[in-house]
Formats: sequence, C-alpha cells, structure tokens
Amino acid sequence: MKTVLCFGDSNTWGANPADGERHAYEDRWPIVLQNELGEDYLIIAEGLNGRTATFDDPVEGDKNGKRHLPMILESHAPLDLVIIMLGTNDLKARFSAPAVDIAAGVGGLVDIVRSSGSGPGAGEPQLLILVPGVTERLSGFAEMFAGGAEKSREFARVFAAMCQERNVPFANVNDVVRYSQADGIHLDAEAQRELGRFAAQQVMAIGL
Repeated sequence: MKTVLCFGDSNTWGANPADGERHAYEDRWPIVLQNELGEDYLIIAEGLNGRTATFDDPVEGDKNGKRHLPMILESHAPLDLVIIMLGTNDLKARFSAPAVDIAAGVGGLVDIVRSSGSGPGAGEPQLLILVPGVTERLSGFAEMFAGGAEKSREFARVFAAMCQERNVPFANVNDVVRYSQADGIHLDAEAQRELGRFAAQQVMAIGL
C-alpha cells in the first residue's frame, strides 16, 4: 500500500463556502483522491483552516505550516508521497508578501520533506505541489485578502520556477477548478470532487 499525505489548508480540510461548515466526507478532495486511486493507496488528509506555508498569524493563532510539517511527517511516516497545497492564506494583506516570496516559502516546505527521512527506508518521499489561488469575488474576505487576487495570478509563474529549480512535479489547480462565487476562496462540492479527480491524474502521472 502506498501512503500519501495531503498537506493543506481549509480547502484540504473541506470548508464549505455556502455555510462555513465542512463538506460531506465523500465530497472532500482527499477522499475523492482515495476513491479514484483505490485500495492500494492510503490517503491521509492533513488540512487546517487558515494554515499558511510559513507565516505566524497574529490573529488566528498557530497556523504556520513550516512549524507543523516536521511533526506531521514523523507522525505519519513512512510516506510514499507528500502533496502540498498551500499559499492561499499567505496572500492575506497582513503578511504583505509578494507572490515570489510565497512560492519560496512553499519551496522551504519541499526542503523540509526531502530532509525529513520520512519516506520508505528513511528516504525521501516523492512530492507533488498543487498551486492554489483566489478570485476577485472575495465577498466577506475582500479586506482580509486585499490585493490577494492580483498576487495569485502570479502563482502559476513563480510556483513553476520554484518547482523547476527543485525538480518537483507541480500542477495548477486553477486550470481545472473554479472557486466558489460565495466567497472567492473555497471550493464547492463539485469543485472539491473535480480537484480530487485531478489530483489522482497527477499522482498516476508521476508513477507512484
């Protein structure tokens, strides 16, 4: 059995933009990924609302993915693949981070995974980066994410450069899913399912 860790934020947790609750279990993208790949895979969903790639959040508390990741890797080892989908919350105006710095922060997570010894035989797990984003329709999040949509339009370029530098497979989520018009950040149930199917295609493409 291949073990896959999905490390992300509220979209990996399964936040429902319609009501702020959690999507049904079977609609969350890591569970769809599990169903698509089948019983030869074990998918571990590690999503946390508000999780950043690297920033300490002065408002929402301990959400720093860079600090969480080493413990999570050790907890779930051995891991065959780590899928990282982070960067959305790093777009918040309070962090004032350009897109290239956010991509570099995710690159730091790649480095942590590679040096963790959390793969089979204490080696390196394989990696896959899913590139997130936000839209202009931010509704109640507009002030919190002021300027975020514009920065996220640079994600495809800066994440590609970071991943190519590290020789890491990546895929742009924004090519296949649309964020909900309810808040501009989260995925509705159909988009969650589409993301799960898309992620399964990427996992099979890298030959896991």
